[in-house]
Amino acid sequence: MKAIRYVLIAIVAVIVLAIAAIAIAMAVIDPNDYKPQIEKAVEDNTNLDLILEGDIGWSFIPLGLELNDVEATLDGQRFVALKQLVAQIDLWSLIAMSPQVDTFVLDGLEAHLSINEQGEGNWTRIMPEPAEGDAKGRQDLTSTPEQTAAADTSDEQGGKALNFNVDNVQISNAQVHYSDLSTGQKVTLDDFSVNASDITLGSEFPLEIGFRVETAQPQFAVDGSIEARLAANEALNDFAVSGLKAEFKMNGEPFGGKSVTAKLSGSANANLENETATLSDFTASLANLTLNTNLDVKGFGAKPALKGTLAIDEFSLKDLLENLGQPAIATTDEAVLQAIALSTNIGGPAGKPALSDLMIKLDDTTFKGSGSYNLDNGGIVFNLQGDKLNADRYLPPAVEGAEAKNNAPAQTAASGTEGDLLPLETLRGLLLDINFGLGELIVSNLSINEIKASTTASKGVLKVDEFSGKLYEGSFGANATIDARTDNPKWTINSDVSNVQTLPLLADLAEITMLSGGANLKVDATTSGNRISVLRDKADGKISFNLAEGEFRKMNLTHLACQGIALVNQDQLSTDDWGDTTPFNDMHGVLEIDGNVFNNTDLVASLAGMKLEGKGNVDLKQTLVDYELGLRIVGDIHRDNACRVTEYVEDVVIPVECRGDFSGGAASLCSFDGSRFRDTLKTIAANAARKKANEEVDRAKGKAEEKVREKLEESLGEGAADKVKDTLKGLFK
Repeated sequence: MKAIRYVLIAIVAVIVLAIAAIAIAMAVIDPNDYKPQIEKAVEDNTNLDLILEGDIGWSFIPLGLELNDVEATLDGQRFVALKQLVAQIDLWSLIAMSPQVDTFVLDGLEAHLSINEQGEGNWTRIMPEPAEGDAKGRQDLTSTPEQTAAADTSDEQGGKALNFNVDNVQISNAQVHYSDLSTGQKVTLDDFSVNASDITLGSEFPLEIGFRVETAQPQFAVDGSIEARLAANEALNDFAVSGLKAEFKMNGEPFGGKSVTAKLSGSANANLENETATLSDFTASLANLTLNTNLDVKGFGAKPALKGTLAIDEFSLKDLLENLGQPAIATTDEAVLQAIALSTNIGGPAGKPALSDLMIKLDDTTFKGSGSYNLDNGGIVFNLQGDKLNADRYLPPAVEGAEAKNNAPAQTAASGTEGDLLPLETLRGLLLDINFGLGELIVSNLSINEIKASTTASKGVLKVDEFSGKLYEGSFGANATIDARTDNPKWTINSDVSNVQTLPLLADLAEITMLSGGANLKVDATTSGNRISVLRDKADGKISFNLAEGEFRKMNLTHLACQGIALVNQDQLSTDDWGDTTPFNDMHGVLEIDGNVFNNTDLVASLAGMKLEGKGNVDLKQTLVDYELGLRIVGDIHRDNACRVTEYVEDVVIPVECRGDFSGGAASLCSFDGSRFRDTLKTIAANAARKKANEEVDRAKGKAEEKVREKLEESLGEGAADKVKDTLKGLFK
């Protein structure tokens, strides 16, 4: 026992003597006397010129070092400088092999980093170029891989991790200047400060950070402040942030010179071993836009599993753009884009994040639905159902008159080429399954109800499997396919329209009121290309149509027919009020699609006392119509005496032509066709000749019959003659 006691006393004595020796040395030796040697050592081993202008001091309890007014230059330019550096370690914790930093102070740090025109950073020139065959090179050549591996292993097995403790950290007035001469960019970090205390692994500690960052391209500045409580375990695999309060005040060119504030708050936790992370009551805001979320993440690899909620509080998009200094969105209705919000639950299996209970609010429109995204193949599944949307409210306001003419782009050969309609490469990579529904939609003044749309995309083929709805007392259904597997995509379009009222449809769509009636259409069309003009030029197919119980408006075909009949009757019409409509029953035909031109050869419609027959074409590109119509007289058509239907005009065709630009309306399109009236006159003449021939035959028959009867009476007597007369009547029929 005495031996152990003597050993312990000896150890303590050695420690005391060592401490005493250190204390005596620090008291006797003045480090300022060695400034020239220190400066020379730095200059000999680096390309830096070190200037120690201030005092160098050290302390015993706590054990520390202090530097003041230090500067280092590189190639004659200031590279780094600091006003004060204080580093103190608790002596007793060092003796106990559990070092504890008492104080770390860094004040007035200034660094200058630059890149020249060749893209080289000045920091790469701190160390001189190594000479060939230097000691380090020889050591590397003589060292065997086994020795190197053994050295690395010994470093890794150097004992257990130290217990890390820091009482106080203060960084103030730090600044970093960065310039890139190859791009002209300049970045400055200024007023950087850090304050932290009681930093101990396994416990929370407070942290405060402040800074200002400025850039030259674009001119932009951020003043930031961050407050939080941080924690990390001793294994450094579990980290936590609580009480986060961060604020960033930004201004400059990206915001049109305005000042914008962004804020972050909440708590976060991450465990590297378990690969889990959590955001709790996390809020991020930018101007008047605020996002809130609670989110759990499991798995940091390619297939994380997410669970939580996300919400964007109701905000005004127009106010947001104004706050961010961005151009305003001009809309027909200034009251739109004022109330936008989003909320959803986040979940789904690993690698397939999903949204449920999704709600999107756009002013007075609400969408609800769900969706998911597959990280393996990029597949998107979405289901969204809305109540009502007036899309016209969101369109740019109409510009009329001279202002519209001045704002219209000049149509010249040099005005630029037409752009592609579809991003083919993007489309080829899409994997979609989307269902969309809307209770009511107003677009281009059209009112559409009960809209259903179903779209799929896979391997470059996009299909609209269903697009249906109710439209103006009728219904429509359509499907389409876009095959984008080649650079010349193929389009197939099929559509059925049932009993859609054409008058309100055309009036709301294009302010055209030339036609009314319940329309039934069947469209089968194909085309190819990736530009609107090409799609129109390559269009092919047909449209079968039928309109029941309708009328032509702003045109009176009965009046045109009566004008022709009056000419035949060599009379003049006395009626003044003819009206401006022509009712019809069952107008039908087929339009053959040939690029921009629709050809029609079998137009037929039943009118009062007439049958409309016609053929012609419609050029959509030139907005021209070219039709030859015929009004076949099949009965009485009007009470005007000059329009009386006699045996001369029955079954004749009164020619009508419809030619011109239909975009301006139908009032002046159709008129009596005098050039084709000659054919009508031939028919009338033929009818008259036939009638006269029939009259001559009847007259001849009567005369012959009378002569035979007279001769029979003379030879046979009156009674027998009557019997023979009846027999002869049958012969002359």
